Amino acid sequence: MADDWVIDAEGLTKVYRMGEIEVHALRGASLRVRRGEVVSIMGPSGSGKSTLMNLLGCLDHPTEGSYRLDGELVSDLRDDQLAAIRNRKVGFVFQSFNMLGRHTALTNVELPMRYAGIKTGRRQRATEALESVGLGDRLTHRPMELSGGQQQRVAIARALVNTPAIILADEPTGNLDSKSGEEIMRILLDLNRERGTTLVFVTHDPTIASRTQRIIRLHDGLIVQDGQPEPAAAGS
Repeated sequence: MADDWVIDAEGLTKVYRMGEIEVHALRGASLRVRRGEVVSIMGPSGSGKSTLMNLLGCLDHPTEGSYRLDGELVSDLRDDQLAAIRNRKVGFVFQSFNMLGRHTALTNVELPMRYAGIKTGRRQRATEALESVGLGDRLTHRPMELSGGQQQRVAIARALVNTPAIILADEPTGNLDSKSGEEIMRILLDLNRERGTTLVFVTHDPTIASRTQRIIRLHDGLIVQDGQPEPAAAGS
């Protein structure tokens, strides 16, 4: 059924024009992601995975093709409409954390609600989001007072505070040591198991991809593989 698909994209292309030169970053990508699914997008540099993430996250418009996010056709929206959809339906977790350095963890998590025009209950919701990622005792700490792993947990709390349809995680463990990276993966996968949150990872890391339910591989702007990851080797 159509309602099963939180991501429903058909024939997405993206052409960047630089003077007389055209760069075809995507060449007709079609994909669907079910509600509650955990998917990874992989590919070498220049394959189009960042472009695809920008389109799926409503950060950009496709040159051609259609995209429905959580049942809404978003591929033809104006920039202001796209921004409103993005704030309501997409949570982002980036490699670089993207914290506002002068503000507390609580204020950072409140930001999506401010942008959405939510005026009441923001502090309580932000507090609950931080508690859900194990930072209930760090509400008033600023980024410089937090470790990298803690900053990424703030970013996860910020991503989920508006109850988005999907969370897009772009190399979420890339700036972390292995222990902190494992903790971030556990938190994200727990969100999927406990809340049914749809997760889309954009990653170079085969270890992350192996823990998702499906891998979408891109090459030269085309989806060349869409299927389940290989079983992990014994002892890995």
